[in-house]
Amino acid sequence: MRKSDLIKEVMSRAKLRERDATRGVEAILEVIAREVSSGKIIRIRGLGSLQLKDKRRGFTPPSPNRRASKPIPEGKVVIIKPSRKAIENLNPELFLSEPSEPVKLNTFKSENQDEQKLTNPEIKIGGKKAMSKEKENEHAGTEEVTSEGGALGLDIGTSRLVLAGGAIDKIKTQTQLNAFITVPHSKFTENILKQNKITYYLNGSNSIQVYGNEAGRFANVFNIEVRRPMMSGTLNPNEEQAMPVIQEIIKQLLKGKGKGETLRFSVPGPGRDGSAAADLVYHEAMLKKVLDEMGYVSKGVNEGMAVVFAELEKENFTGIGISCGGGMCNVALAFMSIPVMTFSIGKAGDYIDRSASSVTGDVATRIRMIKEEGLDLSRPAENKYENALHIYYEDVVLSLVESVRSALSETKNMPAMEKAIPIVLAGGTAAPKGFLERFQKAVEQDKFPLPISEIRMAKDPLTTTARGCLIAALYDA
Repeated sequence: MRKSDLIKEVMSRAKLRERDATRGVEAILEVIAREVSSGKIIRIRGLGSLQLKDKRRGFTPPSPNRRASKPIPEGKVVIIKPSRKAIENLNPELFLSEPSEPVKLNTFKSENQDEQKLTNPEIKIGGKKAMSKEKENEHAGTEEVTSEGGALGLDIGTSRLVLAGGAIDKIKTQTQLNAFITVPHSKFTENILKQNKITYYLNGSNSIQVYGNEAGRFANVFNIEVRRPMMSGTLNPNEEQAMPVIQEIIKQLLKGKGKGETLRFSVPGPGRDGSAAADLVYHEAMLKKVLDEMGYVSKGVNEGMAVVFAELEKENFTGIGISCGGGMCNVALAFMSIPVMTFSIGKAGDYIDRSASSVTGDVATRIRMIKEEGLDLSRPAENKYENALHIYYEDVVLSLVESVRSALSETKNMPAMEKAIPIVLAGGTAAPKGFLERFQKAVEQDKFPLPISEIRMAKDPLTTTARGCLIAALYDA
């Protein structure tokens, strides 16, 4: 698409005069050119990122007006590297791995070319066909979660809440961001939110609380920080709206009152030094009160043990489960489903986001978006954001492995393990490509107190804890 065609498209869609549409398009192209030329990556929510790369060597394709191909002049080219989510939206029949080549926009100025041109995007897709439509919906968390067998599992994490339900061989999940933002109240704003089916509740007559996934979208658009009902794994004592917001998110996921169903929800473990024990008692009691009042028979499940329940059935629920979440990393060693050791450390996803935000000068919400849209720890960092994320991820991995090593060495009355045991990693912070390899390398750097048979990633790291809570609920129902 040429710039002139782009201007016509803007005129048609925005109902603008040609002069105004031209100014808008030229301003946008100028900003893109300036930003990418300085080495920055422009991220487009729901699509991917614009990056500046060297032009590919070769020849231009022939066209009706120019039969012969010409060599592509040397220079730079702006490309769109689509996010995984964008590719899945473009082609829902495929469950894709990373694209083998980025989308090319060829937005460049050659020496003999005055006008910027946008050629039609061509997506070359690498990967394999896998998920059926039903499986795809299960992974995306779009289907309604039901309490088959009278049981539900709920992961109440610092970053997200995940609900799991269904039969043990056909688990469905749904997720909501555990965050909110406050916007000034007006009837006009409230009507707009209603028309767009955006989740919110009124906080008196002065403000509106937009919560869940919609809060994340608002924050990305306005480049502001979301407010968090939880901090470091437990209820945020500095946030007066903590319980009301969590209640609303839970209601949205559970979709109404319970009828005596068994519900197991995740709770973090204490710090290795016993820190925050009183906070944990209050946190668990308040969540249980909310769920019981909604009509469920609820009980807390240690987050690390939930990973064991979800992933180690074939090993008779014996091994180490680690959940790397937003507020903390939770660790549990189990022997035949009996917890031998549980603890948590405070370095996790939020620590990475805050630290990277501090050294890059960008808000933590934007850092989290960069992290979740395709951070690859297995390849060298390409910009200041990835440099910071690599550094603080390494810090988290080393701190976590050293804590596990020390805790195992200090645990008394350790059961005699007849054979080597597995370690399973789960949680959103463990999801980036390369995390598993970094963790394994850290384990192998020094002698480990127990023989380890394997270190593997959970089948679906983002929903593992919720699935483990569901399995515990099914056994108790």
